[in-house]
Amino acid sequence: MSLSIQQLLENKGITPKSEHLELLKARWEGMQSLRSNLEGIAIDDADIAIRSIPGGDHIDN
Repeated sequence: MSLSIQQLLENKGITPKSEHLELLKARWEGMQSLRSNLEGIAIDDADIAIRSIPGGDHIDN
């Protein structure tokens, strides 16, 4: 069984305000749904690469 964001925060000694908790719950559920899409996928198929282009964020083709 997965823990709720509130339980995880309480386990770490963090008590967020109720209005923050609602936002955190929505974001947590979104992250959990994205994570569930990766269950069972070979790790090589789930790689993400970030490319650093020194000198700017433009690309000349």
